[in-house]
Amino acid sequence: MMRAFDVIVVGGGPVGGTLALALAQAGVAVAVIDHEDPAAELVAQFDARALAVALTAQRAMKAVGLWSAVAPYAAPIERIRVADGNSPATLNYHHEEIGPEPFGWIVESQGLRRAFAAAMGGQTGLARLAPRKVASIERGPGAVTVSMVDGEILSAPLIVGADGRRSMVRESAGIEVEKRDYRQIAIVCTVAHELPHGNMAHEHFLPAGPFAILPLPGNRSGVVWTERAELAPAIMREDDAGFLSELHARFGDFLGRIALDGPRFAHPLSFQLASAYWAPRLALVGDAAHAMHPVAGQGMNMGLRDASALAERIVEAKRLGLDLGGGEVLERYARWRRFDNLLMLAMTDGLVRLFSNEIGPLRLARDIGLAAVNRMPPAKRLFTRHAMGLEGDLPRLMKGEPL
Repeated sequence: MMRAFDVIVVGGGPVGGTLALALAQAGVAVAVIDHEDPAAELVAQFDARALAVALTAQRAMKAVGLWSAVAPYAAPIERIRVADGNSPATLNYHHEEIGPEPFGWIVESQGLRRAFAAAMGGQTGLARLAPRKVASIERGPGAVTVSMVDGEILSAPLIVGADGRRSMVRESAGIEVEKRDYRQIAIVCTVAHELPHGNMAHEHFLPAGPFAILPLPGNRSGVVWTERAELAPAIMREDDAGFLSELHARFGDFLGRIALDGPRFAHPLSFQLASAYWAPRLALVGDAAHAMHPVAGQGMNMGLRDASALAERIVEAKRLGLDLGGGEVLERYARWRRFDNLLMLAMTDGLVRLFSNEIGPLRLARDIGLAAVNRMPPAKRLFTRHAMGLEGDLPRLMKGEPL
């Protein structure tokens, strides 16, 4: 028996979940296929990642009715401090330089996943299939047919790949990907500390890569420690005491004594860009379309922009009676998002190249630049607006507006 929908979304994380919730709430029948069941997985596995949610991404989550469930797992970012190694030059931001709202929030990944799983499970017009696996995808002239491993068959005019860097949906369409290995590993963990963080995020650029300390609820912070690929395995093999000693050497004493709050994880870092964001009856969003270095904390935010933009195009097409998987609809989505994503990819790639080295003249130029920008309010405001996601052609959801 075949089940028919308007849209099939493969991937039930924050990007695919936001897209699916927005569509279902606008009257579009959606199926979400997730190879994991987030609710069940969270019982057995702790997820140490701390995810940055920019102001506009928070507005999108609020617009689909999700933020109230996410808020208990989130801490606002009210100040940001950027430092280059041991240089006295720093760049300091305060959210009140722009307005009363925070730059964004740092959210515990497991809390975010739990909120999305619950919201999708209770949303009318949305079928959440998890844990389920896709066996094959066939795109015909009028519809996409998705065969599941368990034998169930789904069909829709459009399939969306929100299934990450190794996207099966992208591979099924033969869309090529440009990749670049940064030869860096992101070591992520959560720490508890004696003193309050004051809702301040720290980005400390070290020769091996950025070291970020991100505020979480309570006296806890998420750490994203970028290390050289050849050194990271030895650090990960350390016992808790040895690992904490290495961590403390980079973290410092400004928050008092620190202790590990859960396990640690390591993720290789790379640049990735799909050659196309769409093919007939198929669209890509988030890491399936582009994946960037976490140096600016914008990966998920750019994915949420994709989801918001695609939702807007699909809902418009539905109301006009257009083919949801037609080239006109998908090309308009791709034109909207590709340039914006290219700019962010170029910016994050440039930051990594600029700061992940100890070349004397370049380091001097960095320090002069940090000090100069710190004394230039217009430049600081521009960088702040970019960090908050306020620049560019924003989709309605990211303005907090309904579809």
